[in-house]
Amino acid sequence: MRLRTCAATGLGAVALALTLATPAGATTGDFAYTYGTPDGPRQQVLHDLPSRQCVTLPQAASPGTPPAHSPRNRTGSTAVAFTGPDCTGEHFSMRPGTGYGSERLKLRSVLFS
Repeated sequence: MRLRTCAATGLGAVALALTLATPAGATTGDFAYTYGTPDGPRQQVLHDLPSRQCVTLPQAASPGTPPAHSPRNRTGSTAVAFTGPDCTGEHFSMRPGTGYGSERLKLRSVLFS
């Protein structure tokens, strides 16, 4: 009986340690998007982004540049894509893990839940 209690306590401690190892206020996974360059389209992948903090896409931040498009949300959080920088303008939500938008979805910033 004591061995079982010790084993359960040990497993609980390991689970707690793994939970605490995840960065606070961050989403894990990748968020990809495509943006235009004079040499043609390029894809950018962002890793392990902050939660509840607006991320303006540097390649599409300026009104003089074309917006990014074709986002892929491979993170563990819902992503909300915005048409303007600093999470302004119209928005579109993408599911965690499998959310995506076509080339018609234009974005300049994104926010993760």
